[in-house]
Amino acid sequence: MQSQVHRSLVSADNALMQQSERNPDGWGVAYFLGGAPHVVKSVSTAVSDEMFRRVSGVVTSETVLAHVRKATQGQLNILDTHPFQYGSWVFVHNGNIAGFEQIREKLLERISPVMRRFILGNTDTEVLFYTLLSKMAERCDLERRGYPLEDLAAAARETVDSICELAGDICTEDGADPVTNTFLTFVITNGQTMLAHQGGKPLQCSTHKQHCPERDSCPYFAPECERKVEGGFVSHLVFSSEPLMGDNVWEPMQPRQMIGVDWRMQMQRF
Repeated sequence: MQSQVHRSLVSADNALMQQSERNPDGWGVAYFLGGAPHVVKSVSTAVSDEMFRRVSGVVTSETVLAHVRKATQGQLNILDTHPFQYGSWVFVHNGNIAGFEQIREKLLERISPVMRRFILGNTDTEVLFYTLLSKMAERCDLERRGYPLEDLAAAARETVDSICELAGDICTEDGADPVTNTFLTFVITNGQTMLAHQGGKPLQCSTHKQHCPERDSCPYFAPECERKVEGGFVSHLVFSSEPLMGDNVWEPMQPRQMIGVDWRMQMQRF
């Protein structure tokens, strides 16, 4: 797992480190140890930050969430750098809420008071995250390790609808202005349950490889590692803003589509 993570973050021709040249406003990596998320962030550009190389080289978690930032809202500081964390949940967002400053107070009113007080930064992403957490808390205990994937997907759908009600529908036009339009592409996980939403900004999904180079030595190798799965058990699930070079087979997600897995690695499409 360690070499695979390092390749996706650093070594591949279009790894996250290289993508940071187009997204220079900070980076963050969240990984899980002993069921708890560990989050490392920097406001430096990942391609020039030695800490990014060091972190990506030691990560051996089964669940990793990484992000390089191109700021549309907020400031260039640690508080406004992804991933965002609340308890066991971590969250990254690729997008923008149109007219955020004008509708920020109305958006905050839709977040539960218990959640609202934890918002420390100035980004639309943090408001989006806590809106989602509020919707999730209405359905199930947020610290339940096996948080139901169906409840997470329903909360995400309600969150997107609530944001769009004030900011306008998500934009799906190629080349559209990233600042004046609404894009709500995001990924959220607690290390066991994970959900991705394609909200206008491209998102790629991979559940298998053409041929796993470690098929003869990997103790977790299964037939699902080398064939497409529409639903049910998957050996791995990877999301990326663009296809990463390597052995993974990638498929583009469609606007408003959601894909996730639960603690049993049972995948569902919504």
